[in-house]
Amino acid sequence: MPEQTATSTKQFTITRVFDAPRETVWRMWTDPDEAATWWHPRGLTTPRESVELDPRAGGRYAYTMVAPDGSEYPTGGTYREITPPSRLVFTWADPDDPDDIAPLITIDLAEHGERGEQTLMTFHVRGIDGAPGDENVYDGWDSAFDLLDEHLAGEGGDATGGAATGGAA
Repeated sequence: MPEQTATSTKQFTITRVFDAPRETVWRMWTDPDEAATWWHPRGLTTPRESVELDPRAGGRYAYTMVAPDGSEYPTGGTYREITPPSRLVFTWADPDDPDDIAPLITIDLAEHGERGEQTLMTFHVRGIDGAPGDENVYDGWDSAFDLLDEHLAGEGGDATGGAATGGAA
């Protein structure tokens, strides 16, 4: 019987359709200038100077979310798989946590719409439970995807407005 780890059963998926071509959504995930605009729940910020990305298999990334009270939430991990412009797989945790116990995020981007003018994103996290309304990880990512949607639509002006969801992205 295969050994089952605690991280193998905790998971959740968020699926979104964005009104932007797949290459554009890919850039939102792999360009540090773009990532800084939305890699946080509403109410937090991610200072551009905190974002470091090396989007290649084995490359690392790091960013720090900042709450209005000044609390900082450093996050980082290692890219496990990069298949432009359709798939990203990376660990996601506190930068001091070992990669082998970190949650694993898989992002699949598919062309969507009649002419591929939209992108279907399937975002899957293995290693953490999450559900709508959890005011934690699921809601944090869901809020970040709202900011991404607004940014893609050109409405990203002040992407920090509104109430924080209490989660992390």
